[in-house]
Amino acid sequence: MSMSRFLYEGKTVHYEVDGEGSPLLILNGIMMSTKSWQPFIPTLSERFQVVRVDFFDQGESEKLPGESYTQELQVGLLRALLDELKIAKIDIVGISYGGAVALLFSIMHPDRIRRLILFNSNAYTNPWIKDIGRGWIKSGKTRDGLHYYQTTIPVIYSPHFYEGRIEWMKNREKLLIPIFSDPGFLDQMERLTLSAETFDVRDKLSSVGAKTLIISAEEDYLTPIPNQEYLYERLPNAEWLKIPLAGHASMYEKPLLFTTIITGFFGVKDTEYKI
Repeated sequence: MSMSRFLYEGKTVHYEVDGEGSPLLILNGIMMSTKSWQPFIPTLSERFQVVRVDFFDQGESEKLPGESYTQELQVGLLRALLDELKIAKIDIVGISYGGAVALLFSIMHPDRIRRLILFNSNAYTNPWIKDIGRGWIKSGKTRDGLHYYQTTIPVIYSPHFYEGRIEWMKNREKLLIPIFSDPGFLDQMERLTLSAETFDVRDKLSSVGAKTLIISAEEDYLTPIPNQEYLYERLPNAEWLKIPLAGHASMYEKPLLFTTIITGFFGVKDTEYKI
């Protein structure tokens, strides 16, 4: 594993590279960091050069107190990262917030992307997700880690997983409450949440030429299935899969499926049946 940093517009960006082969970029959900993907790296790095990156206000990348920005800042970060690594074209998988950034990147830099996977993503920040985000912000202002956990985390998982793996969830709670009690982290989450409020690419979806795989989770209550159906109907080169009995954090609930989907879609060479 190679951990490195570079400067983009004078701000520090943290990234990690594992393995060799075809380059693959994994983009974080809003509460995630490069560390969140570590369980998947041993398998993925056997087939790909896996690139992970912390967006601004995430993980070990620079924090932006007092600044207001949109997700286009994160797109610029990604373009600079590919230039830093001298990667001309790459496969991208993004989930939720990372899926939005991936779509923006595909629209703004179509020549830099080969194939795209969008987990639990949407075409714009609709009133539903905007008000959920505003609720997260209000909860964060209490500086109560348990309150923030109970506001944000249960809805990320499916009811099947949450009840069936309750001990795992309780351990998750113990791990996250100290982080969710940190005012600095909560302020980062507020800025990241606000950065997504203006996201809207509905009128640009037809310009996404990359082969795209859209993944829904049937018990996702943050970005429900109609959000992905909208993408499927409007992206020119899209396929669509639905994962049963899984929620918004489908990669944690169904890790075998998550890894299989990535290695299959990005690894396959024959995309058409030829007689």
